[in-house]
Amino acid sequence: MTEVTAHSGLLRTVKVHVDDSGGPGRPVLLIHGWPLSGESWSEQVGALQAAGYRTVAYDRRGFGRSDKPRGGYDYDTLADDLAAVTDELDLRDVTLVGFSMGGGEVARYVTRHGQERLHSVVFAAAVPPYLAQTDDNPDGPLDDETANGMESGLKSDRDAFFDQFTTQFFSAGDELKVTEQQRQEAVALCHQSDQRAALACMESFGTTDFRGDLPAITVPTLVLHGDADGVVPLEGSGARTHAAVPHSEIVVLDGAPHGCNVSHASEFNQALLGFLRSA
Repeated sequence: MTEVTAHSGLLRTVKVHVDDSGGPGRPVLLIHGWPLSGESWSEQVGALQAAGYRTVAYDRRGFGRSDKPRGGYDYDTLADDLAAVTDELDLRDVTLVGFSMGGGEVARYVTRHGQERLHSVVFAAAVPPYLAQTDDNPDGPLDDETANGMESGLKSDRDAFFDQFTTQFFSAGDELKVTEQQRQEAVALCHQSDQRAALACMESFGTTDFRGDLPAITVPTLVLHGDADGVVPLEGSGARTHAAVPHSEIVVLDGAPHGCNVSHASEFNQALLGFLRSA
């Protein structure tokens, strides 16, 4: 475990908590979803380490064990935090794996920091290219009513919201695809988030347009998505990201909900490791 200092403004620094397995293997950097932490990758870390990869996961600012500043929750700053991790740990030939909100950091990192350090990237159940449903983005899967309902729900009753959200997160239709213990572990991670950070990041992932970022990606790219994702639907996100990055591969997990890295961990890990070996 280590702390990486990310700079936010001339006089502000933010410490980002990092778990780094070390070792000589090619590095894989895991960027978690909202409103969880790096601990949400528990089903992947062991598999990656067993396959010989140096595995790094960090907690986004405002979440988990990282500092919880008042601001800096826009994607430009969050991508700069990601760059601070890669730079301070001197990660080279690294694969970035962005889950859900974390996919936005991957896309924005490429346009802000380039691909010199990158071997490949993975968008897992990720929010790009653009969630918001607008006049110029009619295929965006997040309409105003849903976005406003999420915001008001989190503001009015945090406990009830996280209980409902994690149920949807891990459900395909009305069927919960993980154990209740696994869902409760996710609830506990949600409660580690700062309320201000959770609300600001909700706005960021819901309203940030990555359509201009995706064409800049030239390294090998995997899109990994469940076809029963009710939070970030495949048709509005993963399928469009695959189309926007012409050289990308796509693996669709049959019957998998949003939290597919836990509910379908074996299939998820198989696809991820296969891509890491071949790309």
